[in-house]
Amino acid sequence: MILATLVRVDGGGPRPVGTQMVFAEGLVAGYFSGGCVEADIADHAFACLQDGQPRRLVYGQGSPWPDIQLLCGAGIEIFLERIVPHAPALTALLTAATDRRPVSWISDGLRQDCVDPATAKPWPGAVRRDYDPPQKLVVFGSDPTALAIAQLGAQSGFLTTLVRPKGPETPPPISDLAYRRDDPQSALTEIGTDPWTAIAVATHNLETDRDALAAALPSAAGYVGLLGARKRLAERLAPLRAAGVPEDLLSRVKAPIGLDIGGKAPWEVAVSVIGEIMARRYGKAL
Repeated sequence: MILATLVRVDGGGPRPVGTQMVFAEGLVAGYFSGGCVEADIADHAFACLQDGQPRRLVYGQGSPWPDIQLLCGAGIEIFLERIVPHAPALTALLTAATDRRPVSWISDGLRQDCVDPATAKPWPGAVRRDYDPPQKLVVFGSDPTALAIAQLGAQSGFLTTLVRPKGPETPPPISDLAYRRDDPQSALTEIGTDPWTAIAVATHNLETDRDALAAALPSAAGYVGLLGARKRLAERLAPLRAAGVPEDLLSRVKAPIGLDIGGKAPWEVAVSVIGEIMARRYGKAL
C-alpha cells in the first residue's frame, strides 16, 4: 500500500496540509485537487509500490512538470511512502484508532514511527501527520429534526448513534447509524464518551431532555447541545440546578444548538448542528 500525504501548500489549494490518499492494487481512495494531478500521482505511487523508495512530488508553483497545472494556481508537495502489512507503526496507528487515542505518524518513508503527540519529534527529512480519533455523535430524539441531525452526522462520516429511550424496536432506515432504546445514562455508558464525542439533545420532551443532560454534562464529551429556544433555557436547566448540578457543568450546554444560520426546518437545523461540531473540531472561533 502507498500512503500519499499533502505536506505543503503554497497559495490557496482545494485541500489542506495533512490530506491523504491511499493507493493499492485495485484501490485508489481520496483526492488532492479534484482531478488535476491524481492520475500522475498514481503513476508515481505504483512505481513506489514496486521499489519501496519514498518520493516527494511538487505540482504547480516550482514543479518540474510545467504541463501539469493546478487550476487554483497553487503549488503543492506530496510525500509518497510504502506501508507494508503488519508494520509496527501501522499496527500502533490502527490500535490507537480502536482505542480512540490521538497519535502522531512520523516518517521519512524508510523509518516510520507512531507515537504520542506530546513526545513526537520528527527527525531531519521526516514528515509528521497527527491523527485524532474519529468524531462520534450521539443524538437523543425521535422527531424529524433529530433524524435529520443523525442522518447528516452519519453521512458526514461521524460514528453516529441515535438514542430513543423506550422507542420503537426497529431502527430508522438510515445507513451507518447505530440505534439504542435504553435510558440516557445507560446509553452513554455503553457508547462511551471522550473529547471527540458530540451529544445533541433534541427530544422535545422535558423529562427526557433533563435525563439526557444529566448524563451528558458530567461526561467527557467535548460538545453538548440542546435543541430549543434560548428564552426557555433557564426553565430547561432549572430541574438540574435544583438537583445540585454544578454551574460549571450547566455552562457547558450549547443552547440553542447549532450555528445561527436563520433556518429552523429539520435539515436546516441539522446543517447548523453538524457545522458547529465541525467548526469546534477544527478549532474555529464561533
